[in-house]
Amino acid sequence: MWWWYPLLGAVAGLIAGLFGIGGGLIIVPVLAAAFVLQGVAPDVLMHLAIGTSLATIVVTSLSSARAHHERGAVRLDWLKRLLPGLMIGTGLGVVLASALSGEVLELLFGCFVLLVALKMGLNLRIGQMAQAPGRIGQFVGGGSVGMVSALFGIGGGTVMVPMLTSWQARMTEAVGTAAAAGFPIALVAALTNIVVGWQAPGLPEHTLGYVHWGAWLGIVLVSVPFARVGARLAHALPVLLLKRMFALILAVVGLRFLFG
Repeated sequence: MWWWYPLLGAVAGLIAGLFGIGGGLIIVPVLAAAFVLQGVAPDVLMHLAIGTSLATIVVTSLSSARAHHERGAVRLDWLKRLLPGLMIGTGLGVVLASALSGEVLELLFGCFVLLVALKMGLNLRIGQMAQAPGRIGQFVGGGSVGMVSALFGIGGGTVMVPMLTSWQARMTEAVGTAAAAGFPIALVAALTNIVVGWQAPGLPEHTLGYVHWGAWLGIVLVSVPFARVGARLAHALPVLLLKRMFALILAVVGLRFLFG
C-alpha cells in the first residue's frame, strides 16, 4: 500500500500545476480510499485524510509561494490584513472538524467537491466589488477561507482566488496571494490536527495526531516536481476542456462521498 502515496503525490502535483487549484481535492479522497483498504477505523478515517493533506500543503505551498513572490504576484498588503483571520479561521475549522463524526465529514466534503465541480464545469464567477473591502471585511474573508480550508483539507486557493478576483485583483495577483496564504493555513491546520488528534482512539501506526507521516513523506517527495510539469502542460493544452473533464471527475468523487 505504500506505493500509493508517491503515486498520489504525482497526481496531486500534476493537477495543482495544471489547474491552479490545491491538490487537497484529490489527496483527501484518495487517502480516504487508501485508509479504508488499510482497515483504518471509520471514526477517524476522514480526520486522518484531511490532516495529512494539510500537512503536505505545508511543504508544497512554500515552493509555489516563492515562485509567485519572485514574479511580484503576491499582494503583501492584502496578505497582512488577511493573515489574522486566516489563522483564527483555520484553528476554528480544525476544532470544528474534530468535533464532527467521520460520516458527517464525508457528507460535507462530498457537497463541497460537487460545488467546486459545478463552478469549474460551468466556469462560473462570483460577483465583482468596486474595490477591496476594508480591514474588517478582509479579516472576515480570511477567516472564512481559513475555516473552509481546514475543514476540507485544502490549501485555500479554491476559495481565495475567486474571492480576490471579486476584489478587482488581477488573476496573477489572486493566484499568487492565494498561494502565499496556503502556507500559514496549512501550517496552523497541521499543527492543530496533531494536537486535537493526539492519542485519538482508532489511529493506525505511523501517525502523529491526525497526520499520517508515511503518507505525508510519500506525497511531498513527488508532488513538487510534478506540479512544475503540470504548470508547463497548462500552457500547451486546452485548459477549459481539461477543467471540464476534471470537473466531471470531481462530480463523481463528490457523489461517491454522498452516496457511497
